[in-house]
Amino acid sequence: MYIFLDTETTGFSPANGDSIVEIAIVDQTGKTLINTLVDPQRPIPYGASAVHGITNDMVRGKPTLIDILPDVRKIVTRRNVVIYNATFDVPFIPGQLREAAGVHCAMRQFASALGGPWRKLDVAARHVGHQWNGQQHRALADAMACRSVWMWLDK
Repeated sequence: MYIFLDTETTGFSPANGDSIVEIAIVDQTGKTLINTLVDPQRPIPYGASAVHGITNDMVRGKPTLIDILPDVRKIVTRRNVVIYNATFDVPFIPGQLREAAGVHCAMRQFASALGGPWRKLDVAARHVGHQWNGQQHRALADAMACRSVWMWLDK
């Protein structure tokens, strides 16, 4: 059984202080296990907001990553976590999902299956016939798209 995780962030590098602004996890049936905005405790740059649409006003007063980390750890413990571009998302999560049974990158698997370069999630989702329910570049919609890609790969 797999679970599917996606994050939205303030930028590209946790080493440079970038942080999660939204996280979602869904199970193999598509049930939402967690879906929350996260206060990154720093301003969200305009460029990041332009991509995911999440603003400083939207995250004000929301839980911090430290607040929700126990719930995330409980959800991922001893489960196989699938992420589209795991190399990007995993470093943003303290402990880097060590509790998981395994972390799998749907982007790498999709590229391998098609025998070509890595493709963006929207391209992979379109290829597998995913029907978007929600805005692309929001954690829940992207987690569901990752699920569709993985289910197509796993058939």
